[in-house]
Amino acid sequence: MLRWFASLTGLLALSSGVAAHTARRPNLNIPPVPASPLVAAPEGLPLKDGTTLPPYDKIYIFNQLIDHSNPSLGTFPQRYYFTYEYYEKGGPIVLSTPGEGPLDGYSGYITNRTINGVIAQGNKGAAVMIEHRFFGQSNPYPDLSEKSFRVHTLEQAIDDMVYFAKTVNLPMPGGDSVGADKNPWLIFGGSYSGALASWVMNARPGVFWAGYSSSGVVEAISYYWGYFEPIRQNMPKNCSADVQRVVNYMDLTFTVGTKAQKNALKAQFGMSNVTHLDDVAGALRNPIWTWQSLGPATGPGGSFFKFCDALEVKNGVSAPADGWGLDHALEAYGNYMKQYLASSCGDTDVETCVGTYDKTQEFWTDISLDNVWRSWVWFCCQYVGYWQDGAPLLWPSIVTRLVGPAYDNRQCSYFFPKTFPTDTSAKPKTLETNKKYGGWGTTQPRIFFANGQQDPWREATVSSDYIRRASTQKNPIAVSNGFHCSDLSIKNGQADATVKKVQDLAVQYFAQWIKDYQTRNPSAAVLPAPAPFAPQSIPDSVISAEPSAVPASITSASGPEPTVKSKEKPLYPNVWAHKPAEL
Repeated sequence: MLRWFASLTGLLALSSGVAAHTARRPNLNIPPVPASPLVAAPEGLPLKDGTTLPPYDKIYIFNQLIDHSNPSLGTFPQRYYFTYEYYEKGGPIVLSTPGEGPLDGYSGYITNRTINGVIAQGNKGAAVMIEHRFFGQSNPYPDLSEKSFRVHTLEQAIDDMVYFAKTVNLPMPGGDSVGADKNPWLIFGGSYSGALASWVMNARPGVFWAGYSSSGVVEAISYYWGYFEPIRQNMPKNCSADVQRVVNYMDLTFTVGTKAQKNALKAQFGMSNVTHLDDVAGALRNPIWTWQSLGPATGPGGSFFKFCDALEVKNGVSAPADGWGLDHALEAYGNYMKQYLASSCGDTDVETCVGTYDKTQEFWTDISLDNVWRSWVWFCCQYVGYWQDGAPLLWPSIVTRLVGPAYDNRQCSYFFPKTFPTDTSAKPKTLETNKKYGGWGTTQPRIFFANGQQDPWREATVSSDYIRRASTQKNPIAVSNGFHCSDLSIKNGQADATVKKVQDLAVQYFAQWIKDYQTRNPSAAVLPAPAPFAPQSIPDSVISAEPSAVPASITSASGPEPTVKSKEKPLYPNVWAHKPAEL
């Protein structure tokens, strides 16, 4: 049986608290899952009015409908964490899901160690973290087969949130009378679940009063080469320069080089026995992918920075801004990859570890439960794409252009041959997804978007370089200098002033929105008045002069015309990057 690559834990599970399941990739040419970071709950038991409550990690069960379009199919047990330690009658219920991963380890999201818990506490609310269907142990059927996945759809996931909010009997006094028709419900999330918060509010308006979308990948994009743009823009310049040299040389050699030249280059990267050149080239994305694990508190010991040090520090001296040049970069990158593969593949041969053309490999057909990769890839193949490939020609690229959407779509046919019977039959329905759920253009009121300037998923969020999207009172967009979902953890706000500013702004907005709910619903209990509401922009003191690192600030709908943020013209049609104007 193909072993899971458990040795990746040390490479990917960094101090940012990235979810542990990122260590279980079955193949090194399958991208990391865009998970929200783990946040540990405080030790000890919560107290309410002197009474001890159940532990934060106590698991509750909700009987969720298997198919919301056919309730006669029955229900399945859906797991969730819950606490009402801050709750007073009339307070909001803050609902979130880990999204594309198991519930285990996410109990911190119902505490004030996260923005979820801070807003619940500040507004006398309760907090829920519920497991997504087909991830972890919340499964409608006993396997992850294509037949079971007939109810693994975005519509079903959306309706799960809605049905829970409308019908749950929460395990607290009066928990049977706090449904979404009686109390303000707020939906929170990060990464995919951040997108889900926006999609739920677009697809089922009127159920959730407000939403919080952290690094929410709201725009489905099949050819998502933009994943690597924030990395290229923000990584050390010498490292970027040399990585681009290696990539260009590799692509040219693998395209027009002689057989001897190709074999020599494969050997230089420790992949002589890998058959397909695109698998070799694609494997070089792995050091770049470790950027996704960075957080505001990550120091120089982070895997990504160790990678750049391996390329740019020679005899204790750092390279100039333009790097050392191709010869040194090739040798250094090759040595790094040899060590990386030895650590990551363990006793599995390199062809099995990085090769994607053998349909008989077990990871394609593993339908056992709690296989987050299969569950997530199904969503990618069907609805969102997010294929992390090289940039188009004439645009700088830090990863190979030999890997494109066709490479990823082919893998869909291996994972799900009944659904996609040929190598070319898979094509994610991204246009349909964006049309149904709003994408970049969502205008549903009271969605707070929090993004990170250094987040590799930024280009799928409303803070993408490639759209004109002003922040408004109805849809605030706050961008810190953080990374992926940095604003979810309160600890990150202690490490980065821009993250703290985003968190403080969110607290202000939600206090006002909850007050608005009570004004419009006089039968709701009246809570103590929140602090005065005064949205603020991120101060100039924390804005970098580097164009590619300018955090966007809160702007009004009537602000001046946005300016071009970068001299580089993106290749998405008819749009320009911009820096929103200050208030």
